[in-house]
Amino acid sequence: MSSFDYLVQGFAAALTPESLMFALLGVLLGTLVGVLPGIGPAMTVALLLPITFSVPATSAFILFAGVFYGGMYGGSTTSILLNTPGESASIITALEGNKMAKLGRGAQALATAAIGSFVAGTIGTVLLALLAPVMADWAVTLTSADYFALVVLAFCTVSAMLGSSPLRGVASLSVGLALGLIGLDSVSGQPRFTFGLFELANGVDVVIAAVGMFAVGETLYVASRMRHAPPELVPVSRTWWLPKEDLKRSWKPWLRGTAIGFPLGVMPAGGPVVTTFLSYAVEKKLSKHPEEFGKGAIEGVAGPEAANNAAVAGVLVPLLTLGLPTSATAAIMLSAFGSYGIQPGPLLFEMQPELVWTLIASLCIGNVMLLVLNLPLAGIWVKILQIPRPYLYAGILVCASLGAYASSQSWQGLLVLLGIGALSYAMRRYGWPVVPAVVGLILGPIAEDNLRKTLLVNQGDPAALVGTPFAQAMLALALLAVVVPLIMKTRARRRVP
Repeated sequence: MSSFDYLVQGFAAALTPESLMFALLGVLLGTLVGVLPGIGPAMTVALLLPITFSVPATSAFILFAGVFYGGMYGGSTTSILLNTPGESASIITALEGNKMAKLGRGAQALATAAIGSFVAGTIGTVLLALLAPVMADWAVTLTSADYFALVVLAFCTVSAMLGSSPLRGVASLSVGLALGLIGLDSVSGQPRFTFGLFELANGVDVVIAAVGMFAVGETLYVASRMRHAPPELVPVSRTWWLPKEDLKRSWKPWLRGTAIGFPLGVMPAGGPVVTTFLSYAVEKKLSKHPEEFGKGAIEGVAGPEAANNAAVAGVLVPLLTLGLPTSATAAIMLSAFGSYGIQPGPLLFEMQPELVWTLIASLCIGNVMLLVLNLPLAGIWVKILQIPRPYLYAGILVCASLGAYASSQSWQGLLVLLGIGALSYAMRRYGWPVVPAVVGLILGPIAEDNLRKTLLVNQGDPAALVGTPFAQAMLALALLAVVVPLIMKTRARRRVP
């Protein structure tokens, strides 16, 4: 049988009442945990594992995939409305989405995020069906030097988020890199900057750090300003659909985000978080309205949201074809395969075709469900902005605290949350941008691990860092990302009389 025949059979199985029920339950749970800061799809799938042992494997994985996709949708909601990322992949969405919400365009930001997620998720699922073996074979050929070069490119794109002062932006990035060094050394196993505290041995949890930087820091900053003046009223749009102008500005970022997200999602050093940073930088470079970035550019929401959902489909490629998890949720799903006695790998498509193709078909169905759920909800979610500020931010602190405790499983997680929140408040107070710090925390450990692996394997020879065509291409792009803006600024200054 051909792949098309298997896919038709997969849709037939996925459209049964039982499969549709599990898909709907998965996307609802995923959306919910995406909205709640700090919970995330990985923890949800882990909590569902014991419950799903009593149902068939196909139904369980339809549920897990729905949670995975739904988490990406839900994470954008609080990022846009409350500047509080529910998922680490939604961090970059807060940059422009929250500005749009403050301009009264929160519903439009939610709508472009939902439609972009649907477009990217659907295209990514089709590519998963068509290109899974090819993409997996390509990803396996990449070396640690290639991954290091990719992260260097991501670092260089941070220049798009440094704010009005490059010096403060670089200082903020350095803060994030320093936070990323906390924990056990990946090579020697020695503790670094833990100050003798066992709780810091595993490093600073990215979700807790993101929630502390955005939610707690924003809450403390708003509370400090309320003493001087009443908070500004946020206007709320009565319509949630996208005007023709917004659609015109969004459809290209949706496609570009998909093109960036899917291949990078396949790679272990890629994943949804890295793809959103790269997509944001690309959109800022290509936009016809670069002056709107940092003030509420719709392209800055459309591109990253599409990239992170396409990356989710990409994450499933190495999981199904190689048994290689490239994200926390994928790792838990791999353990679920083992509990059912199924071994993901090259033979999975031959030995378990019904499971694989039903899962792929259910992803398409789940995407439609998420779009139908999230578009009408955009006009409802945006009413959160009308809640009085004291009650709203008190609720944010409660959700952030619950998420931090759930993520760390200890009260020490609350101390880390409070400490990072206080640091974020100080950064806001003195005009330091927050996003570069989060970028440094996320990408710093990835860059360090791959740099050290490359040098260890090649006996300290730095030439190995540019030893492959992929690494050379990525580093060349990184160099252009730094040099071209400097040249353009220099020329602009010379033109000024």
